[in-house]
Amino acid sequence: MAFAAALLAALGALTRSAAADEPQKEISALTARIEALPDRSRLLFDLTGLPPVTAHPVANPPRIIVDLPAVLFRMEANAGLSPGDKLIKSYRYGTFAPGRSRVVIDLAGPAKILKADSEVAVGGPRLVIELAPTSAGHFASTVAEQARLQPAEPPKLPATAAKAPTDKPMVVIDPGHGGVDMGATSKHGEMEKDVVLEFARALRDKIQETGRARVLLTRDHDMFLPLGERVRIGRENNASLFISVHADTLSASRVEGATVYTVSERASDAEAARMAEKENLADQAAGLESKADAEEVGDILFELTRRETRGYSRQFSHSLISFWKEVGALNKNPSRSAGFVVLKAFDVPSVLLELGYLSSERDLSRLTSQDWRERAAQKTAEAVDAFISARSREARAPAEAPSGAARPQ
Repeated sequence: MAFAAALLAALGALTRSAAADEPQKEISALTARIEALPDRSRLLFDLTGLPPVTAHPVANPPRIIVDLPAVLFRMEANAGLSPGDKLIKSYRYGTFAPGRSRVVIDLAGPAKILKADSEVAVGGPRLVIELAPTSAGHFASTVAEQARLQPAEPPKLPATAAKAPTDKPMVVIDPGHGGVDMGATSKHGEMEKDVVLEFARALRDKIQETGRARVLLTRDHDMFLPLGERVRIGRENNASLFISVHADTLSASRVEGATVYTVSERASDAEAARMAEKENLADQAAGLESKADAEEVGDILFELTRRETRGYSRQFSHSLISFWKEVGALNKNPSRSAGFVVLKAFDVPSVLLELGYLSSERDLSRLTSQDWRERAAQKTAEAVDAFISARSREARAPAEAPSGAARPQ
């Protein structure tokens, strides 16, 4: 037995050395499973190659982060939601940044990393993450040491618009979640990150068909994007409108219908507060620390701009709800507000469109229907067009407005 283990270890070293001299080949993860041992837990991924592996713990909540080069995960993305292990509460995996993949393990309690490496086993290459319980003090000191040696930096992912000069307004569509961050999941396995990306692509196409606006998606494939980066993309592209697209789940499966959220310091109701709190923690799903959003401080011009921007956000929200009525399926309270981080650009009118609930069978049927998606995207595009047209008319004739003309409130 000892000889076999030594032979496998030597084989792994030789294979890794040979791989370093060859062009990088795509590595796939084929299956994942947990081995529960009396004093430890092992999370195993069967691979097609031997990637380099790094791992470290993070706190609040306790997690283990495993970083890899680009790996194609060929399993169901929600396979690790309920593993039934005493130490590993859940795990997820996916793209973290271009050329980088990540496994995030949610812990049931403090744990130490005994092993995190790729190796050759009898069945072929595999990734081994071996964890054991530890004290809260040891876990906290390990997290602090890791932060000191290598502070976590969220990935910056460039998103650029068409380079040709144009005076057409820019609309930025933000499909929520992505990559290692799955978002909500239906009981049948449909994932929020996929549903909202399909809708965002359909909406982009409908807006582009009008020829009156440019459109940029914050992500056009299955990739993770921090909340701050989403806001940055909208601002750096001088967006005239920012639409973040989501699809939540609730324990009450009878609740259905779309909701449009705008930003506010105080939530309009308890459900809006719950939704904002959940979405503002999205970066944690990818293993990043969730930090309190620093409030921008500015002069009176800043405050006036922010007030006007929020007025335009509410204006578009009301218009979108009116257009959406023609598609049907509005929530009983479709206009809400709360302190969403992703909507906090002070100079970009922004809304969060909750398409519906993956926990509702009626909503799920609509959200996964291409026909409904096309019709809903069409009505949303019409609302966008109406908003942009109104803003353009206002910009062309500021002098015609009476001195007491109402501004968006």
